[in-house]
Amino acid sequence: MSEFSVIEQYCTALGASHSGTEIGVGDDAAVVAVPPGMRLAVSVDSMVEGVHFFQDAAPNDLAWKLLNVNLSDMAAMGALPKWATVTLTMPQENHLWLADFSAELHRAATQAGVQIIGGDTTRGQLNISLTIMGLLPKDDVISRSGAKPGDDLYVSGTLGDAALALAAIEQRVALSAVQRRVVEAKLHRPQAQVALGQALLGFASAGLDISDGLLGDLAHIAKASQVSVEVNADAVPVSQVYREYQNAGGDLSLALAGGDDYQLAFTASAQHRDSVLAQAAKLGVEVTCIGRIVPLSSTPVVVLLDGKPAPELSHSSYQHFD
Repeated sequence: MSEFSVIEQYCTALGASHSGTEIGVGDDAAVVAVPPGMRLAVSVDSMVEGVHFFQDAAPNDLAWKLLNVNLSDMAAMGALPKWATVTLTMPQENHLWLADFSAELHRAATQAGVQIIGGDTTRGQLNISLTIMGLLPKDDVISRSGAKPGDDLYVSGTLGDAALALAAIEQRVALSAVQRRVVEAKLHRPQAQVALGQALLGFASAGLDISDGLLGDLAHIAKASQVSVEVNADAVPVSQVYREYQNAGGDLSLALAGGDDYQLAFTASAQHRDSVLAQAAKLGVEVTCIGRIVPLSSTPVVVLLDGKPAPELSHSSYQHFD
């Protein structure tokens, strides 16, 4: 089967349909119309076999995760996801794999209101990449550079389950079969907080998604905003399974520095506290205040435990080129 046959069979008519799509799959480039008063937000993420997923990873899980890690970038900026392009690099044609991947990508993209409007296929080590595009109001965005001393620091959801799942898969920690099922779902099927991101426009002063570990990602806000961040480790929300792991001797390191959470971390002025909590409650999303922004110091991110600095808790996060 030729490259064009693969595209026609597995990459056409995927996801939602939008009136703003003037040219989609099948031409040299897609063409989209941005509505008046809006601008385009664009992000891309790649997933490489052996780096981001294991060789036996299910194609439907990969399709879900590929879309959601990109949706999470849109959520972090407060953007409304609309369009995406997909690139597939595969060692050989595998029609069962392609059928499962394509079907799940269509289902997930339709659910998210995203239209797949182009992409590419080629031969090589399994590598899947998605570029996502979304709409933002011309006068509003959530970036990393707006945090100010005195702002509250929040996170959505719970943290650490994906890192705990990976530790269990790699036999670095022992979990029961039931516990593993719970945390592996968080690893393989993250849920991007798109609606929350849009609801935070006008309230959040800065934000990002937690992909490489909470503390490492917060350092990006500290650097971009020229501030320091205080994190109350006691307040960091974790799941029941993670609590059980702690009760068995585990600490908070995976929740503080593990990756693949794809929750939002954001800051907001104290005057917006009630509004932030009300917006989250309206959406049924848990948000937790875990610290505050303080004036810039020699330490970008300070972890407090029982109100005192806790340097023993890791500040590292995942780095591709370490």
